[in-house]
Amino acid sequence: MPRVTPVTTKEQVAPEHRPIFDAVAEGRGSVRGPFSIMMFSPTFCERVLNLSNFLRFECSVKAKEGELAIIATAREKDCPYVWAAHVVLARKAGTREEAIAAVRDRKDVGGLAPDERAIVSYVRQLLRTNRIDQAVFDALKERYGVPWVVELTGLIGHYGSVSGLLNAFEMAPPPDAEPLPV
Repeated sequence: MPRVTPVTTKEQVAPEHRPIFDAVAEGRGSVRGPFSIMMFSPTFCERVLNLSNFLRFECSVKAKEGELAIIATAREKDCPYVWAAHVVLARKAGTREEAIAAVRDRKDVGGLAPDERAIVSYVRQLLRTNRIDQAVFDALKERYGVPWVVELTGLIGHYGSVSGLLNAFEMAPPPDAEPLPV
């Protein structure tokens, strides 16, 4: 059970903040997960929604690479909710099962494809040591360009923040979701 009752209906929101609720629901089909907690601070929620929309739908990091980075972030943050929500999207985007298993099981990434290895290594290094080895940075920069690396780093930071929020409020994924061993 989450530590607070999530905000999932418009009636739970003050009238002046209902446009924010509507914006979340319009873009995601409903208000759930992290947004159901963020709605306790509607201005915060609105600003995060803007960043989230950019990162998910407009940035140069495409779904296949982005979803791999998101599930790697969820694994590093031990966030079952983000894992469950995004492992499905990672598969739909074409992420290979070998990469998903390496992330989920915290396996060595040496056997992954070079782009997968670089993305997972980047996430792990950033979240474990707060630094990136030059070779990993260069591999991503050379393949995708500096703006892409900036946006990848922003994506990792965003989902690190979302994972922290969900973990702090003990928001669990649906019971039928793919589990993340924590």
